[in-house]
Amino acid sequence: MNRQHPFKVASIQYNPKLNRRNANIRELKSLVRQAAENGAKLIVTPEMSTTGYHYLDRSAISTYVDTIPGLTTDHFSEVAKEYECYIVVGMAEEDLETGLYYNSSALVGPDGYIGKYRKIHQWVVENYWSCWGDIGCPVYETEIGNISMIICQDSTYLESARLAAVNGADILCFPTNSSSASISMLQHWSEMNGLYVVSANRTDKEEDFQMIGASAVWSPHGEKLAEAPVSRAEDGTDDYILYSEIDPSQYDNPGKDRLLQRRMDSYKDLMLFLGPWDYTKNTQSRHVKAAAIQYEPEVGNKEANLKKVKQLIEKKVDEGVHLIVLPELSLIGPVKTRKKQDIHEYAETDDGSTVKEMKRIAKEMDAHIVFGFAEKELPHYYNSAILINPEGEVIGKHRKIHLDEWDEKWATPGDKISITPVNGFGRIGIMIGSDALFPEVASVLAVKRADMICIPTSWNGKYGTELSMNQEMFAKPYPNGTVSTWDAVAKGAQAYTIVANFVGTDTQYRGRSAIYNLDQNYTEDETVIASETEETVLINAFHTMKTDWWLDQEKLILTRRTAFYKPLVTREPPFF
Repeated sequence: MNRQHPFKVASIQYNPKLNRRNANIRELKSLVRQAAENGAKLIVTPEMSTTGYHYLDRSAISTYVDTIPGLTTDHFSEVAKEYECYIVVGMAEEDLETGLYYNSSALVGPDGYIGKYRKIHQWVVENYWSCWGDIGCPVYETEIGNISMIICQDSTYLESARLAAVNGADILCFPTNSSSASISMLQHWSEMNGLYVVSANRTDKEEDFQMIGASAVWSPHGEKLAEAPVSRAEDGTDDYILYSEIDPSQYDNPGKDRLLQRRMDSYKDLMLFLGPWDYTKNTQSRHVKAAAIQYEPEVGNKEANLKKVKQLIEKKVDEGVHLIVLPELSLIGPVKTRKKQDIHEYAETDDGSTVKEMKRIAKEMDAHIVFGFAEKELPHYYNSAILINPEGEVIGKHRKIHLDEWDEKWATPGDKISITPVNGFGRIGIMIGSDALFPEVASVLAVKRADMICIPTSWNGKYGTELSMNQEMFAKPYPNGTVSTWDAVAKGAQAYTIVANFVGTDTQYRGRSAIYNLDQNYTEDETVIASETEETVLINAFHTMKTDWWLDQEKLILTRRTAFYKPLVTREPPFF
């Protein structure tokens, strides 16, 4: 087929039965054949689709594992050859050389077996019989595009889909057995990494674990192209084939373009494994009340903007707020300049006039303040944000690493990602504006055990998408206006994320300042989102370190697979 023409894809929503591999293969093969007859050129099946998922130990599954390539891939290769299509099969694999078992997926095509993926980040159940994947995240070149695979729990980690993108994937195939957590991140990873994502889930209950369907196809722009219904029927719903279309002309997209803008030297700490013996981490849950200040700036007018900020804080910030976050370049706004020296009149040092005013406000409010400004350290200027404590001292700083078109004319990019420990309520990390588009930054902040991440930004909708997943998946629906980019930071780093943005101006800033929770199924805390247009102070209270939940930052850190993350800090994408 012509690689430039759009083609049909299919996701097979199928419920295999435990201990019935041969019957499962026959039924699944029939469904795959039906999808191929209907013109699908890429067909994806669920995780462990030939065996079912819950096995107590190696002996329980030993009769049902298969080699790759082997009997299973031979069956599906017949269909792939007959219909000239590509098929991804989730299955339990035995490595004959070592006798080890893996939770794997296999890719076959018109010429037979192509390649496989072994699940890197495992969930509790398969740990009883399966080894953690040991081949990284390979990408396979095919006639319809470069295909990569990850499986279920992998999507909890910022690094997984990013590895596929950096290794050159166009399409990410996602077999899963999900109750919602893993599929809830797919929209984020599609847009952030510029990938088509094709997911296939189950709908039944197996050993007290309910899978909910909602198989989906996402575009590289984070658009939902197709989604199967959510189901919580214990015996599952009928088998379902979800169809959509992939357009290869969309393989080149903004998410892919951003891969060239990565600052790999700044991400090296992403490779560290700070496991149970990390004595710098916070060990106590804290009650935090945070505020994001949202307003329309008068670009370039420090005096007018300072007056507005003071009024908003005085009138709308409650007593007892611990942390106040302001937008990017808080008191000058995103000034557009033609050359570097044009920023000089706006820039200042840590002891500059507006910084002194913010220090005074921090003292008056008895609160920490994150404040953005144009920093002068001649001969350089930086788009910076500082953390000021209630005593009026600068205790933390971040210099924006990933510059935009408007600030790269004058700003020198920063190169460090750091954390500031704050007595009383934890460890604070900062990123600025488009830093949030690069998941490596959030990964480093997670490694350094940020309890909270502050994002001063100047966002006008140029990146990020509003979440459009089926809200039936979640115990508490996402608030209207939730932006994928910032939600990905919070969930990927397992750190409460406070975003402060502007509204209005000729640049049409779109507000949506927010304080993001870590999991929409966790009902003790909530995500709150400001409007697109109103000047406001958004306030939210939360408790850090929710150790009573299925995932927290500690569990995330202990299950990161750093040995396979090296391409994220060493490799340019092959298509460049």
